[in-house]
Amino acid sequence: MRKRSFLTGILALAFSAGIAAAEPAKVLIPANPGGGWDGAGRETMAAFNKSGVFTDGVSFTNKGGAAGTIGLAEFVRTAQGDDNALLVTGVIMVGGIISNKTPVSLADTTPLVRMTNEYNAIAVPADSDIKTPQDFLAALKEDPGALSVGGGSAGGVDHILLALLAKEAGAPVDKINFVSFSGGEILASLGGGKIKAAISGASEFRDFAASGRIRIIAVTGPARVEGLDVPTLKETGIPIEIGNWRGFVGAPGLSAEGRKTWLDRFQKLHESDAWKATLKTHGWEDAYLPGDDFVAFLKSEDARWTTALKEVGILK
Repeated sequence: MRKRSFLTGILALAFSAGIAAAEPAKVLIPANPGGGWDGAGRETMAAFNKSGVFTDGVSFTNKGGAAGTIGLAEFVRTAQGDDNALLVTGVIMVGGIISNKTPVSLADTTPLVRMTNEYNAIAVPADSDIKTPQDFLAALKEDPGALSVGGGSAGGVDHILLALLAKEAGAPVDKINFVSFSGGEILASLGGGKIKAAISGASEFRDFAASGRIRIIAVTGPARVEGLDVPTLKETGIPIEIGNWRGFVGAPGLSAEGRKTWLDRFQKLHESDAWKATLKTHGWEDAYLPGDDFVAFLKSEDARWTTALKEVGILK
């Protein structure tokens, strides 16, 4: 009897200390299955399990649309005070909040950590006449409306990149033909020739390019992506560099204990061999930025993307 009372007391103490380990994590992915956000959420949680840092299970919910802001609104509405709830976020959501002028923002959540950065890639169908970034700019200049380019949500990093390329080509930004996708269906549309080009994270295109269904013509980072024999835009004389970071926020009203628990977990994950292997497998850049530094970063991103969206004519 005494033993049972002791164990009950230990469990009660653990729960009162905000330890969420006894319950699975609930991860909301603000996009349809198959895209970059989906991969970031699922692969991060898989690495948690492989590393042994968090092994209590996870449930995923996909809620796509409007640059992730539909998922954000659902998370804010349903996750209040839940120490086990996480939302995948990223630069696309920052742009979506600004361009859609949403009533909710990341300030309504509890920012936790930025984990990765991934540079974009520009791809075309395998049989496309567009062979180089210069060919892409020439097509934009000749008839921007005829060059249908798929990407993520309107106002996101893919849309911004296309607008920057149009400006570089001397084409009117308000005439570009950006086709928004929410999830992995962009690959089928590009491989099937339904769109003439696409912009997304390099990791999303890698396997399709290796199979010969599409061809990557450039990446947007400061250096070539390991494993891809593809030039950067800067190598080809186009002075554009842009990336796509992703991270996690906790629920509105996340307890101080819950916040500390998740920050400790993410720190241990970041230091693990399992996470280093995940970064290498997907070609993600380590962009770890936790806690208050991430909060400050989000404020700076809001200002930066407000300016960028105005400069390219997406935000009036």
